[in-house]
Amino acid sequence: MSSGTDGTAATRPTSRDVARAAGVSQAAVSLVLGDKWRGRVAAATAERVRAAARELGYRPNLAARNLRLGRTRTALLVVPALTNEFFAGVYTGAARVAAAHDFGVVLYPSPDGIGRARDPFPSAPAALDGILASSMAADAVTALRGDELPLVMLDSDPTDSPGATTVNLDLADGIRQITDHLLTFGHRHFLHLASAVRSWTFDVRARELARRVAQTPGTTLRTVRSALTVEDALAATERALHTCGPIRPTALVCDDDKLATGAYKAARRMGLRIPEHFSVTGFDDLSLATAVEPELTTVRLPAEQFGERGMAALLAVLDGRTPETTPLPVDLVVRGSTAPPPRTRS
Repeated sequence: MSSGTDGTAATRPTSRDVARAAGVSQAAVSLVLGDKWRGRVAAATAERVRAAARELGYRPNLAARNLRLGRTRTALLVVPALTNEFFAGVYTGAARVAAAHDFGVVLYPSPDGIGRARDPFPSAPAALDGILASSMAADAVTALRGDELPLVMLDSDPTDSPGATTVNLDLADGIRQITDHLLTFGHRHFLHLASAVRSWTFDVRARELARRVAQTPGTTLRTVRSALTVEDALAATERALHTCGPIRPTALVCDDDKLATGAYKAARRMGLRIPEHFSVTGFDDLSLATAVEPELTTVRLPAEQFGERGMAALLAVLDGRTPETTPLPVDLVVRGSTAPPPRTRS
């Protein structure tokens, strides 16, 4: 705060000062600075109010305004873990849209990636305007929200959602792109390294993979589950390849890039080469995808755009508007981990 010429602290300019400088009423100032002036205040008058506010250095008292509106202008983003860079991107996108609307976003991980979470505030309904939550963290939301706060679910079943709306990625299309890519190469024997976490996002992948493979005659599909760690994926892949019998898979479809990295380590331990002995695909396009050799064929998910769409949906729900819920497209990124199966190479 600046000081006056007499050594006393200068008072902060008020809406009354703006009204006096612009020659309008305080009500007009409120309409213009609240962006509700159209049809009620002349455009020239609105510009005069904005110019007076700029010249005086006037800033609205957001705390007082929010108190009048019963809003904290704070949203909670509940994610399964902070160690996954995908959710960092979701947060970045959500925070960008929130900041453009004078909102803040609090990021909160549910314990161990899944399950209930303790209330991060003395009273979540009093401290928050709404919640964004991933399907993997759905159980955590009950303890935080009850039935008191608007909720937008991310990456969740739109037909059975506890929230006001859902925002999704086109996961089924991502799996279709992977499967079609492998089938076109000539692969017919698939191993699905699936996440052991039971959630809608992984169920969609499993269902679509099974459906797509079944449409092609002469195919086989085996599924093994793994925790979402490199170590567990390594062990699960080794067990699966040691017990596959006479029909050895030539394509390993992984639910995410971390699982694919475990498969790479298993192949190296077993003296197998990718993609000479079998192809591997991931999902997410994390930094891991280009850190391994050969680089991983995977599905790129637009994490930041996903967060933007989620926050925009929550703001729409809060304002009584219809949110955009069309699933966001995803893209297959083909790299060196996929090739035709060994028997079809020339």
